[in-house]
Amino acid sequence: MKSKGVYLYTDGSSLGNPGPGGYGLRLEWEGMSYVKEFSQGFVRTTNNRMELMAVIVGLELLKKQPLEVVVYSDSKYVIDSVEKKWVFGWEKKGFKDKKNSDLWKRFLIIYRKHTVHFQWVKGHNQHPQNERCDQLAVAAAKGKNLIPDVVYEQIEKETTKG
Repeated sequence: MKSKGVYLYTDGSSLGNPGPGGYGLRLEWEGMSYVKEFSQGFVRTTNNRMELMAVIVGLELLKKQPLEVVVYSDSKYVIDSVEKKWVFGWEKKGFKDKKNSDLWKRFLIIYRKHTVHFQWVKGHNQHPQNERCDQLAVAAAKGKNLIPDVVYEQIEKETTKG
């Protein structure tokens, strides 16, 4: 029996870039009314990291593998990096001088366990699931339970030394 498809809606937010940030995601299963939502806020991060983190965490939350997954995102950074195959070129070059290489490596591990398709959604355009993910991401960024984006903070510390 073919398993049902999964729809993963994602958004990331950063209040200042860098600044406090968060991601929000919503998982929906084809033909089911069952929905899961998740979000997390970070002390200091960037918008692109949160956009990518939402996709990673959403894919990591899927217990069965492989699944057909459609990722809906308003992030050209994430979608173009995969759809235009830039990330695979970066991987071949060891991610030399690429931002967010820690997250791209993590992404590729989970991405290869599923059949993933990307669908760009215009942000802030009354798309109900995208709007909901934006609300989750912004609330997470403004929340009290912020955790450190350890890799980003370490890189930032190293680049400001000098």
